Amino acid sequence: MYQLSREAHTRVPMEKAPRFTHWRVWLAPVVSLVILNASLTFENVWPTPRIRWGHALSFELAVCILILAVAHRWARPLARRALPAIWIVLAAGRYLDVTAPGLYGREFNLYWDSQHLGNVAAMLADAAPWWLIAAVAAVAALVVILAYVLARLAFAAVAAAMERRGYRLVLGALAGAAVIVFAGQQLSPRVLTAVAYAEPVTLAYARQVRFVLAMVGPGATAPRLGPSPAFDAGLRGLGGADVLLIFVESYGAVTYENPAISAGLAGSRADFEAAIRETGRQVVSAYVESPTFGGGSWLAHLSLLSGVDVRDQYAYTSLMASRRETLVTNFARRGYRTVALMPGMRQAWPEGAFYGFDEIYSHDLLAYTGPRFGWWDIPDQYALARLDAVERHRPSRPPLFVVFPTGTSHAPFGPVAPYQPDWSRVLTTHAYGEADVTRAMAAVPDLTNLAPSYVRAIAYEYTSLAGYLREQPDDLVMIVIGDHQPPAAVSGKGAPWRVPVHVIGRRVHLLDRLVADGFRPGVEPRRPSIGAMHALVPKLLDAFDAPDDPADEVYVDTLKGNRTPPIASARRPPSTGGP
Repeated sequence: MYQLSREAHTRVPMEKAPRFTHWRVWLAPVVSLVILNASLTFENVWPTPRIRWGHALSFELAVCILILAVAHRWARPLARRALPAIWIVLAAGRYLDVTAPGLYGREFNLYWDSQHLGNVAAMLADAAPWWLIAAVAAVAALVVILAYVLARLAFAAVAAAMERRGYRLVLGALAGAAVIVFAGQQLSPRVLTAVAYAEPVTLAYARQVRFVLAMVGPGATAPRLGPSPAFDAGLRGLGGADVLLIFVESYGAVTYENPAISAGLAGSRADFEAAIRETGRQVVSAYVESPTFGGGSWLAHLSLLSGVDVRDQYAYTSLMASRRETLVTNFARRGYRTVALMPGMRQAWPEGAFYGFDEIYSHDLLAYTGPRFGWWDIPDQYALARLDAVERHRPSRPPLFVVFPTGTSHAPFGPVAPYQPDWSRVLTTHAYGEADVTRAMAAVPDLTNLAPSYVRAIAYEYTSLAGYLREQPDDLVMIVIGDHQPPAAVSGKGAPWRVPVHVIGRRVHLLDRLVADGFRPGVEPRRPSIGAMHALVPKLLDAFDAPDDPADEVYVDTLKGNRTPPIASARRPPSTGGP
């Protein structure tokens, strides 16, 4: 069939209808759609930052194709300008949404996690050679550029197809059907269950917007906090003993429940338990649920110190702006000197004003001049030795309440300082032998497999705490608790948020009270958890205020086999009530 050209007055053949049955006709748009769909539906290869092909449909792609089919006259301009850039933003959101839980163990909060990206980058830079960092940065930039070019070519092919009416009708119909099925599945999970959709990336961005609004939007300053416990304990059960609360960084249930990690820690844990027994002390243990996972240690610290459940930065900020009491104020009211031992604190710490510590020993105040072991510099053994020198060995002083968040077991878990068994050398300029330092520095964490480094770091914590207990002849009460599980790259996919807590001392009536509240004798906790971390506070206060039964003794190491009586002796049942 022919028509007459107005300009040349010649006959030209009319465009024939497309042959939909020929595969070459559909090759470019189909391949383009597959690529665009894959860019928003890929999955994480746990426990790495790698991704793999997903087997689902993208709701955003279906909506985009439907819009292009309706507004086909604008298809080419959109394909050249807006859509490729939008697609890169969506693909980046998808990558963060599926990779953060795989590596970190929880969703990334763009508002307040991003504030710590500088420190995280610095830690990783300290653990990796410069050439590797430069190579990763170059590869990341190249991937973004290639992804943009590929998205632009793909959208150009789809836009070209939209210019043909037949293609447009078919693509629009398929996209509309995909949107309808997705909507139906939101109403009922039984709608076409064979058709799977990836979670829309736009929902992930919507959650990030809610995070921001929660902090800076209307009503962001209104506290949404639970009630505080009654901080009125008399602390009679302590009898004036020093209390050392140690938050062991990244000390999670994985140390007991992962067979490979538990086996790697068996020797150091046995030494820790032996030190407790040899020094005439006893230990009770339990699991509690941390309010955070893989990071955000400050949420756990505040939850335990305040007795309020603090699970996000919103609650953290609200609580910091309040005048709530804490364990620190309770101990201060009873005549204790309150001390924060903060070797990892390099900058100003406004939170110190909220807690009201009598003294805060930050990184600089601890005056460490030895070798730098990783980003955190100061080995935890040094921090403990320094605490004794500046506080606990004072000739005349009040009892101490010390809060000590460790740093050696912080990701990326190394290099780990060598343990110095001679504590008299720890504060000297020659605390370690040159060969020991060289060997420790050579054990650089493998960022693709952090488990071996994690085992070394936790083993160091066990060994340091064991050595410290052996150095302490006095009636010290030590609380050792994990702040959170290590990142999911170590703890596993879908790992629980449980962390161990141990209470160590010679005051049997105090430990008996904790056993009555769900703890068990020994260094190994048992499931289930006894509750959330903040709910541990009333149990501790109740135990600290338990009156000393005259039938109990403050056990000491008699050096007769280093044996101690069982916690709940046969002389009386465990305490179950108040004073």
